[in-house]
Amino acid sequence: MMTTLSELLDVVYRFYPRGVRKTMRMYVPPNEPVYDDTEEHRHLVKAANRGRAEYPTRKAMIRRLRNRFRLQDESLHLLAGGGGDPAYSARIYRPKDLEPVPSLSSRASLSFHVSLLGPYYGIRDGGEPDEIPAAVAEEIEATYPGYRPIPPELGNEVVPDVDMDGVSMGQATIDMCLFSVVWTWVDPA
Repeated sequence: MMTTLSELLDVVYRFYPRGVRKTMRMYVPPNEPVYDDTEEHRHLVKAANRGRAEYPTRKAMIRRLRNRFRLQDESLHLLAGGGGDPAYSARIYRPKDLEPVPSLSSRASLSFHVSLLGPYYGIRDGGEPDEIPAAVAEEIEATYPGYRPIPPELGNEVVPDVDMDGVSMGQATIDMCLFSVVWTWVDPA
C-alpha cells in the first residue's frame, strides 16, 4: 500500500490543531483557543492512553530486541500518564557508540519509533550499514501487522501550521508529529 503526503497530513491534523500555539492558558488572551482544550489534543491524549494500555505488547517486543542489541527504551515516561506522546520510541547502541564519550545519550546511532497515531513506524539510522535496521523493521512488522515505514521524502515534509513541544510553529515535520521530537535525537547517516 502506497503512503501519500495527503494521507499523512490527514493523520497529523487529526491529532494536532492547525494554527494554535502550544501555550499555557495564562499566556493567552481570554476567549482565544488554548492548545490543550482542542479536540485534536484530546485525540492525542486518547492515543497515548491507548499506548499505555497496550504497553505489554511493546514491552515484549523490546525484550526480544534487547536480547540481540544494546537498547534504551525511550517510552517509559509514557507509562507515567502525562501528556500525549505520539509514539513508542527506543534507541539502539552499536559497539562503536559505546566508546568513552561525554554523554552516552548523544551517541546512539539508531532510533526507532512506532506511532500511536496511525499504522506507521520509523527507523532513523546514523550508523554504518549492517543488519540492525532490517532486524528492527522485521520485529516491528511482526509485532504490529499492517504497520509500514514512512518514506523519508514524506516524513521530512514540514507541517507549516502545527506547534508541538520543543518545536516551533512551522518547523515540525511529519516524522516529528507522528514519532515525537525524539525522532531528531539520532542524526541520519
